[in-house]
Amino acid sequence: MEKIEQQNVNFGLVGKDISYSFSRGYFKKKFDALGLTNYVYNNFDLQSISEFPSIFENTSNIQGINVTIPYKEEVIQFLDDIDMAAKKIGAVNTIKFSENGMIGYNTDAYGFQKSIEPYLKNHHKKALILGTGGASKAIAFVLEELGITFSFVSRSGKNNGFKYQEITDDIISEHTLIINCSPVGTFPNVEEKPAIPYNSISKEHLLFDLIYNPEETVFLAAGKANGATICNGHRMLEFQAEKSWSIWNQ
Repeated sequence: MEKIEQQNVNFGLVGKDISYSFSRGYFKKKFDALGLTNYVYNNFDLQSISEFPSIFENTSNIQGINVTIPYKEEVIQFLDDIDMAAKKIGAVNTIKFSENGMIGYNTDAYGFQKSIEPYLKNHHKKALILGTGGASKAIAFVLEELGITFSFVSRSGKNNGFKYQEITDDIISEHTLIINCSPVGTFPNVEEKPAIPYNSISKEHLLFDLIYNPEETVFLAAGKANGATICNGHRMLEFQAEKSWSIWNQ
């Protein structure tokens, strides 16, 4: 009897310069553990979001896609619908393919909240969000839900926030939660860190870095040297990946 070859069930990550990505290795292990031998997770490395439609010309039977830097906002134009939370956040990092077309979700918010909650103390009332990209929007959404006031920090002072050169010792002392949503310090540029006055960081501070490669960024190491509690983005990625998987399978 002739063996019928199974068609691949495809998933993937859309981003730019994503060879370092956590997601492909994570889902490969997941598929292997579940015995899903025909499930494949691809990196769709695009130099421009205008290349997004070409993914579907070259890859069939796509069931779900994750989206990373720098396309979490730009990808929305291609979607048929968007989940209410993702709409409020203004950024999408998970796409489900259904009979109603491509539906956008945001699992970054879920992942961040699940990973930071064990570290939060009562005195973490004010936060600085370093960076203003798509990931920062999910972080802001969660902080608002948790009742933590926040200000953005960027080179331009976008979103009514601070410019890096405006950050004083007093501002650092007042904001005991500092979250790095910028790519500064990511492999291979591992010696870089956001330009804030680290001397004002104390044991009252919690520093959270969305970066997971390297495991301890220079940003986190500088905080730890002053007694701060630190957390990288690895657990956040695991939580958001599992949330993506549940969305694709619901």
